[in-house]
Amino acid sequence: MEFRIMGPLEVRGGDGAIRTPTVPKHRDLLAMFLLNAGRPLTVERLRRLLWPREGGERSDSLVRGYVGELRRLVGKDVITTVSGSYMLTLGDGQLDVDRFRLFVDRGAYQQALGLWRGEVLEDVDPEGERWLETRRLREELEELRLLALERRVQADLDAGRHRELLAELRRLTRQHPTWQRFRGHYMLALYRSGRRVEALAAYAVLRDQLDGELAIEPDPELQLLYHRMLHDDVSLHVSAGPPVLLPPDVADFTGRAALLDQVAGELVVVHGQAGAGKSALAVHAAWRQREGFPDGILYADLRETTAPAAVLEDFLRWLGCPAQAIPAPVEQRERLFRTYAANRKLLVLLDNAVTEAQVRPLLTACPTIVTSRSPLGGLTGARRLSVGVLDAGEALDLLVRCSGRPADDALRRLARFCGGLPIALRIAGSRLAARPEWTVDYLVGLLEDEQGRLDRLHAGDQTVRSVLAIGFDGLPEPARRTLRGLGALSAPDFADWVTERFGGHAEALVDAGLLETSGVDVAGQVRYRMHDLTRLFAREQPGPGMLGQLSAFVLERVRASRFPLVSDDPATAVATRDIRDSVEWLAAERAFLVSLVADQHAAGLDGECWQLAHLLAPFLDRHRFLHDWQTVAGLALESAARARDTAAVALVLLDHGDLHLAGREWQRAEERLLPALETFQRLGRDREAGQARLRLGRVHLELGRLAEAEQALLTCLAGAGNRRAAAEAERVLGSVLRRAGRLDEAAGRLRAAVAHLAELGDRHRHVDALLELAGVHLAQAAKPAARAAAEQARSIAVRLGDRLLDAQALLVLARVNRAEGATERARELAAAALEIFDRTGDRQGSANARALLSH
Repeated sequence: MEFRIMGPLEVRGGDGAIRTPTVPKHRDLLAMFLLNAGRPLTVERLRRLLWPREGGERSDSLVRGYVGELRRLVGKDVITTVSGSYMLTLGDGQLDVDRFRLFVDRGAYQQALGLWRGEVLEDVDPEGERWLETRRLREELEELRLLALERRVQADLDAGRHRELLAELRRLTRQHPTWQRFRGHYMLALYRSGRRVEALAAYAVLRDQLDGELAIEPDPELQLLYHRMLHDDVSLHVSAGPPVLLPPDVADFTGRAALLDQVAGELVVVHGQAGAGKSALAVHAAWRQREGFPDGILYADLRETTAPAAVLEDFLRWLGCPAQAIPAPVEQRERLFRTYAANRKLLVLLDNAVTEAQVRPLLTACPTIVTSRSPLGGLTGARRLSVGVLDAGEALDLLVRCSGRPADDALRRLARFCGGLPIALRIAGSRLAARPEWTVDYLVGLLEDEQGRLDRLHAGDQTVRSVLAIGFDGLPEPARRTLRGLGALSAPDFADWVTERFGGHAEALVDAGLLETSGVDVAGQVRYRMHDLTRLFAREQPGPGMLGQLSAFVLERVRASRFPLVSDDPATAVATRDIRDSVEWLAAERAFLVSLVADQHAAGLDGECWQLAHLLAPFLDRHRFLHDWQTVAGLALESAARARDTAAVALVLLDHGDLHLAGREWQRAEERLLPALETFQRLGRDREAGQARLRLGRVHLELGRLAEAEQALLTCLAGAGNRRAAAEAERVLGSVLRRAGRLDEAAGRLRAAVAHLAELGDRHRHVDALLELAGVHLAQAAKPAARAAAEQARSIAVRLGDRLLDAQALLVLARVNRAEGATERARELAAAALEIFDRTGDRQGSANARALLSH
């Protein structure tokens, strides 16, 4: 059933038949229920509304009788009883007023106006004085009707129906003489119909009327329209509708689902590296939101028009400001632009901004999207969205869309060469689409050559190199020099100290879209990363000698960080904090330093290559980064041999021996250490020869050749040139004697090693010696002494922040607790050690912990 109150009261059934009550009181009662739909009405309230002048003398039964008769007409389910009151319950769209409001909200103005048949209840309450609700509803609906009428007329004007509107608008201006939007529409219809004089006269009539009656001027918007007509602004002749200046939407837009819904708000800065697809994301998001901005979308490419004054002039003209009314000073243009944008549902997209100064004059109360390679940190209050490369799945999807080729392994390889960079992916896909005779493998083959990759990534006038060159060309020379230096590196990321060695200006490179900030590392350093294609571009720019300069600095820095780990000078004891700082810095820079060794090797910097690898060996050994160690040790041996440096080859062979010892490859360790010992003896380098013998003593120990091990270590002790070498020989000799069952001798050697290493401040080997001593005490059944040594070892390991050493101490403490009968505590400690061993990849440690847990 449908109820209509806009105009005469009318009720229609589902079949369209009219079922409007004819009895006056029934009509009054239904009108009251419709004016109060959804609200309970008591019998007393109904009586006062039906007979407002009688003071409530009518009986309740009479009111209930009227309600009963009305319910038979409209349905018992429509008028229900709630707690002694009556209530009219309507479904969606049953009342014409509800449908009218909904159509206005949705912008369906023609449909809304089609429901209008006159003032609310004009036949039941003609004067609008019987019920307060009638007057209030009439005032609300009249406002909505005039709004809908105004918007509908505007749509007709935009569609070019100005001549057909003249009669209606003349009537509206007479009915609503001070409604200035109707006056503006009438003036515009006259102007477009070739009746400029009458249009200007219509304005003069309103101006005189307002001045004479109210002493005010017409609204600024109407004044501006008058001035545009006075100067015969040609843009008034044709209505193009609200301006939508966006570039075409990206047909093959892919991914970015998490970002698309965030590209909205008062001020959003979409930023990222060159070629990441910032503009594509912003434009696509703007097209998606088009319906939310009925007054238009303004767009400006700030790379093409860099002066804010020129952009402001363009925007003002699109918003209807005549050229003669645009002021020259940029500050006045800003104010005028904000005035025009106020109270309009506009979106502004400012593409390719370089600085905040370009953007600030163009900001209004309207939502604004800014794209830039820089995050434009000076724009306070902005929300920033960082746009990175596409992930593997999105990159493949984009290639499929651009190329029209099916997703296969060859296309995946092509996506990897493009590094997920949207501009590179689009260019590669376009090349395949334009060359149907090419296979994907053929293009992949062309891109395999790094030196020619940027030459191959072009499609017509689109090139990756040109996108990167935009940022590079705008840099000051010191920043360009920094980029050239960074191009020599292959590391996935690097810290701020690296950019400083090349001249600094990292933030300028970030703002140019040539670097990205990747976070803060464990050493508290800001880290940056560079896309592979940007690196190839940087390598094209001449910058000789820069890798060598960096290498000299890195060797000193690593040597200084390595010193606290391996110092053998008793006069320079190192604080635990220094050791922890050194470990944290080396941990943060490990991937970078390993890559740098490879860069030095590739560049022919052989001396720097083997030296850096040699300096890194103690850290990589201590923390069991065996894969990295194997990588740098192999390159170091090649560089030392290529440099024809015999002593260097022997030193690197010594590192290889340590690497194989760490990997429990005893025979291979011996194969490396024997030629190293022979070389050191031939060169008369006794200290290094002693280091080789010490390591060979460990090999003999692990191979069960205890007599040979003891002899080698005693020889080391006899010829030890410094206290640290002697202490280390004592420690390993203690392990040999323990294995031989000579526990008292082993304990004596290990106690001497513990004392010497403590004096030297060599905390790592101090812990090693303490743990070995704890094992000897356990074998002697000296449980308190074993516990004391193990707890002291763990205390030092915790202070050092060395998790692997901590796990070894936990395992020894677990054995002590088991020997003392504390089985559950032993299992807890072993489980904690196992967790660390598993996390650090120490397979032997994990096996030892599991063995203890299984007992």
